[in-house]
Amino acid sequence: MSEVSLPAPPEPLAAPVFDSHCHLDIMVGDRPASSGDPVALAAQAASASVRGILDEARAVGVTRLVTIGYDLPSSRWGAEVAAEHDDVHAGVAVHPNEAHAATPETLAEIEALAGRPEVRAVGETGLDYFRDWASRDDQHASFRAHIEIARRTGKALVIHDRDAHDDVLKVLAEQGAPPVVVFHSFSGDADMAKKCADAGYFMSFSGPVTYKNAGYLREAARAAPVELMLVETDAPYLPPVPHRGKPNAPYLIPLTLRCLAEVKGVRPEELCEAINANGVTVFGEW
Repeated sequence: MSEVSLPAPPEPLAAPVFDSHCHLDIMVGDRPASSGDPVALAAQAASASVRGILDEARAVGVTRLVTIGYDLPSSRWGAEVAAEHDDVHAGVAVHPNEAHAATPETLAEIEALAGRPEVRAVGETGLDYFRDWASRDDQHASFRAHIEIARRTGKALVIHDRDAHDDVLKVLAEQGAPPVVVFHSFSGDADMAKKCADAGYFMSFSGPVTYKNAGYLREAARAAPVELMLVETDAPYLPPVPHRGKPNAPYLIPLTLRCLAEVKGVRPEELCEAINANGVTVFGEW
């Protein structure tokens, strides 16, 4: 694929904020994209570098980010990149869609990576009932193992929850949730948001909250306490409007942040301040 251009940068934020969840390795092409992943292919065709992604984000007020692992190679990669860049933290895990690969040996290495200082989260892990790439038995076993890794290492647990809200909450209650839990790319409704808030779980909102047909997500954001909110891209996926169908990147966070601020009835800089404080609670000091 020839080199492509990414969306134009939005108006910079008046206060800094950070991206709580992205996949730098996919964006820069250090993880080859499959032919069935046109978004990743388009992102990689833009020929980005880690430093370039960080600089573009900083230019609009997105000063830090968390790159998230979804298997052992991406987790190793993220830990190394985070060690090289002060403005990057990493999460390490086996994604529920890859739960069949969560062998004892792999999980042992995930736990070793989670013990590194630049790794601040165990995730993304959880349950995905939308796809059947891994059996539900494998997903549940892997999820429970990751919960224990987060508990033992004292790192935040970052959850992928797709069409599995009730079971995710059930497993967390049964297994005993670690002190810090984040629902990445929160996809529940207002009732789910209230359940998460009651449990003290953080909710990270991404581009879909801006979509015209996602009023339920805006209602969820309205119900979520500001002190439990984060913002993310899930780049190169889930871009905010008006860029649906294009590759996402951390520099597009302002579009999602401004939507959330409007929903919450606060100034964007106030929300940035709250999210940054939440980020310290979740991921520690930068």
